[in-house]
Amino acid sequence: MSGLLCGTCGAPYPMEDPRWRCDCGGLLDIRFQARFDKRKIVRRKPTMWRYREAIPIENDASIVSFDEGMTPMIPVDLGPGELLLKLEQLFTTGSYKDRGAAVLVSKAKELGIERVVEDSSGNAGCAIAAYAAKAGIRCEILVPESTSPGKLAQIRFYGAALRRVPGSREDTASAAMSAAETTYYASHSWNPFFFQGTKTFAYEVWEQMEFRAPDAILLPAGNGTLLIGSYIGFRELREAGLVDRIPRHVAVQAENCAPLLAMFRGGLHAVPTIESRETIAEGVAIAAPVRGKEIVDIVRRTGGEVVAVDDAQVEKALLLLGRKGLYVEPTSALPVAAFLEYPSLRSGVVVAPLTGHGLKATGKMQKIASNG
Repeated sequence: MSGLLCGTCGAPYPMEDPRWRCDCGGLLDIRFQARFDKRKIVRRKPTMWRYREAIPIENDASIVSFDEGMTPMIPVDLGPGELLLKLEQLFTTGSYKDRGAAVLVSKAKELGIERVVEDSSGNAGCAIAAYAAKAGIRCEILVPESTSPGKLAQIRFYGAALRRVPGSREDTASAAMSAAETTYYASHSWNPFFFQGTKTFAYEVWEQMEFRAPDAILLPAGNGTLLIGSYIGFRELREAGLVDRIPRHVAVQAENCAPLLAMFRGGLHAVPTIESRETIAEGVAIAAPVRGKEIVDIVRRTGGEVVAVDDAQVEKALLLLGRKGLYVEPTSALPVAAFLEYPSLRSGVVVAPLTGHGLKATGKMQKIASNG
């Protein structure tokens, strides 16, 4: 059975119902039978849409795309251990969030939605704004006042209405929830169609590894949109009999804002209230991730871990990546920093995404370069 299903009360809704949460206030997930035909997949263009039968868009005419996907995956020698880096910073808007935006905006177009709102620390806002522009859908993006100037300029260039919200990242999310009372919420954490895009990360890793699964995946985790998507993708591949296991999923947080780490280490079943401090990894500075329980459940279910790295370790990883010819924003370096700092994470074949381009954080990158 295909459709939307509430994770709290179990209420079902049709797939074409233009809603982003349950009437009870609970988070929605998508029930959909993903199908894979390797003969078709390998003959198609090298985009994430080569997995067309695994993506819940009804009509091809609804698809909003920049031919995104199939980002390179390369081995990088950082000492002991085998690490493959997937270059997600090469997407059209400069981050992996294009995966989720492509599917979410395609579904919004299919549903006849004319206006969307989204809140973001930057990259998701850029992605939703770009795809909404291509789809001809009006778009409002809410961001924290501290958002990097480069991301603000990018959002404006796509023609989105930009609102800067004083206070914390959680204040921005609260303002967006209010706006979503009257506007379709194209949220990368609430809207389940976003994860139907980020799950294609797993499909590509599987194909690029000659239709095998790696042993572990290290992912930066704030709202967990790539980690959740990766798990959904590998789960669907396992259900289809195409892999025999789901890789260990390791969530990497910034030490200054690590609610998932506190939850994991404390054996808790809800995200605790924490004291959040400023971090250069702004993309994961989420003190109260709405799908926090889902993220930690995935980590536990796959035999993974939640770890944290500090800003100094992130800077070290950024400089090391730069010397390898890879220029990414600070949040992207979290998995590499964790790989370097935690020997237990180096077992087997490990994959990590570089999630965002360094040009998105020029001010921070200049400061790090001068200190390095």
